[in-house]
Amino acid sequence: MEADREGLHRPTDPQSFPLREADSSASCPTSERLDFPVAVVLPAGGSGERTGLATPKQFCTFLGRPLISYTIQAFERVTWVKNIVIVVANESLDLMKNIIQKHGHKKVKVVLGGPTRHRSIFNGLRVFMESQDDSQLTKPKVVVIHDAVRPFMEEEFLLKIANAAKEHGAAGAIRPLVSTVIATTSEGYLDHSLERTKYRASEMPQAFLFDTIYQAYQQCTEYDFEFGTECLHLVLQYCGTNAKLVEGPPTLWKVTYIRDLFAAESIIKENLSQRACVITGVHQEAVHLTHCLQKTLAQSMQVDTVSTWHGSDGSSPSTVLENYNLIYISVNSSSFHEINKLVETIGNTALPVLYPVVLIMDAEKWNDAVENASVIALSLIKDRNAALTGQMFVV
Repeated sequence: MEADREGLHRPTDPQSFPLREADSSASCPTSERLDFPVAVVLPAGGSGERTGLATPKQFCTFLGRPLISYTIQAFERVTWVKNIVIVVANESLDLMKNIIQKHGHKKVKVVLGGPTRHRSIFNGLRVFMESQDDSQLTKPKVVVIHDAVRPFMEEEFLLKIANAAKEHGAAGAIRPLVSTVIATTSEGYLDHSLERTKYRASEMPQAFLFDTIYQAYQQCTEYDFEFGTECLHLVLQYCGTNAKLVEGPPTLWKVTYIRDLFAAESIIKENLSQRACVITGVHQEAVHLTHCLQKTLAQSMQVDTVSTWHGSDGSSPSTVLENYNLIYISVNSSSFHEINKLVETIGNTALPVLYPVVLIMDAEKWNDAVENASVIALSLIKDRNAALTGQMFVV
């Protein structure tokens, strides 16, 4: 069970540079679609040393799904993103391929990274130039570079960044500084401080005209490849392209330290509990119970209803595909075998369901049943206990 909403208020440790004009204009409608091809490069070769864990943070698991899977999914849901290139270290190659297969990710290609961030990003860009025989991987007009450990990406903001890159050649997300930045002397004393209002933290995503960022990387020095971290600086230095800076939402933070892993899990749980889909079946009693259940659940989340989880052609309605919390209502408690088969079938599909839930409700006691079912459903959705996977509940 999941959902896809962002809501988080922790900035990253900033990398600062002088503030150019920041765009704080009104939000773009997410229904808008781009008329030029866009691809994404996700560098995911980091070792996660700052977390102190043996497993790199991008592969740490939350609710049965690794962190990088949530990041990929955020871009997969954007219909105008055509390709996603994941750049990983050699030792993580098989793991990444298994994640893609297990969680049914599409539009994804995995390539080997390099020993530094810039070398890995360049490897991700080169695959578009070297894969001319791959009909599913074409050179984009705009390429978005994002961190694999920033899973809370909003389509609305991504649209802003992509359009700004198309118009200006490059664009990057920024956020206000939380702390004052100071410089120290070699002896450990205060040298000077920066006026915080004149500076911003550089965040991700960043977007570029593909030809511009590719040209910049082709001209990079060994020093850039070894010690550089800022892509916006590369296009300014080597292509004369001054990036448009777009102030982003608080959700652009990055999982960096071990405490961030716990914060990310909590936020993912909260995000996943924002929406549910109730499958009624065809019995009139079940439809009636569903309406009652919907009224109760609607106080805590958005609730959609469908009569069946797949159509006559075997395809699933869009409301099912867009939901992670599926609640099936049955008024025939003798049909355990049929319901169990449904749970297994859902689990074997590409639907992004973590824990299928079946509520079997007694039509003769529907007043009590609705109340009990609401309590059970809310608890399952918000607590997301893996031990209850595929369970059936009689209320």
